[in-house]
Amino acid sequence: MRPLVEFTLADLENRLAGWGFKPVHAARVLREFYARGGELAEQGRPLPAGLLDRLRTELPPAAATLAVRQLAADGTAKLLLRLGDGRTVETVLMPDFRADRAAGCVSSQVGCAMACDFCATTKTGFERNLTAGEIVAQFLALRREAQAAGRKLQTVVFMGMGEPMLNLDAVLAAVERIADNRIGGLGWRQVTVSTVGIVPGIEALIASGFGVHLAVSLHAPDDATRAQLLPAGRRFPIAEIMAAADRFQAARGRPVTIQYCLLKGVNDAPGQARQLAEVVGTRRMHVNLLRYNPTGLSLKGVAYEPTSDAGAELFAAELQARGVVAHFRRSRGPDIDAACGQLRRRTLAAPPT
Repeated sequence: MRPLVEFTLADLENRLAGWGFKPVHAARVLREFYARGGELAEQGRPLPAGLLDRLRTELPPAAATLAVRQLAADGTAKLLLRLGDGRTVETVLMPDFRADRAAGCVSSQVGCAMACDFCATTKTGFERNLTAGEIVAQFLALRREAQAAGRKLQTVVFMGMGEPMLNLDAVLAAVERIADNRIGGLGWRQVTVSTVGIVPGIEALIASGFGVHLAVSLHAPDDATRAQLLPAGRRFPIAEIMAAADRFQAARGRPVTIQYCLLKGVNDAPGQARQLAEVVGTRRMHVNLLRYNPTGLSLKGVAYEPTSDAGAELFAAELQARGVVAHFRRSRGPDIDAACGQLRRRTLAAPPT
């Protein structure tokens, strides 16, 4: 049976009409379903007799079930969800500075084919794309988690497992349901789609007309270093990626975020900070500096280490001295190995009980 999370508003309207119910009820069903984090329940004005029972019987609400939940000392919750075919995917809820809010990180693929050398997800390889419903299921799980903690899920970022631009049709379909006020109600401005720099994907995101934000994972100021860390760098030079980011920003009027994970002795020298400042130039973009969560030996056998606090502050100071807006993103959940892919990898490696 097709889960309810796989239904668009139009799909459900057609299904209700086929059952003999008025299609107008579809919007209320989905709105309540999303508001309750994936629970089918009646609230407010009653639904027509028999509709709720039929929905529960013929449209199972879940496309994923909770396999493992980890809670960090800082309040970060990491969820490993099991999909219908037995595969697993990670999603993370991160507390905000405000006690009543939280941010969510969702995945777009099972595994990843980008082979970024410092990433845990890539070590398990690429298995398949997620469906739009499986992405929505993560959002609903995060909304339930946030509600249980007395928080509101305020923003969602596509920065989990996988490369969103290589599954963009499903990502956009999920974003539409999550953001649309008639359904998920999160809001377009509350969604960020991240990429390692897949230029055709950025162009397709522009063409979609969706009012989301864009984040580009650069992680190096020059093509040679970037190609060592991100094999995709060999296909899309930094200049082409930045030009595509310019086009996105011109179309949306919203600053693009540049993601930069600091790795000791690899991309964290003051001179590399000055190079990065030259890349950004006078663009109205924001550099998000990330502190590395170690993930063990990489695919190339490298044990990457995080930059020291002093080195990271020096890197940031070099950027700021050249007029670049740069801040550190708080590292979340180090006690539960919160870097993307670590929980799934450890679970896959664990012997059966």
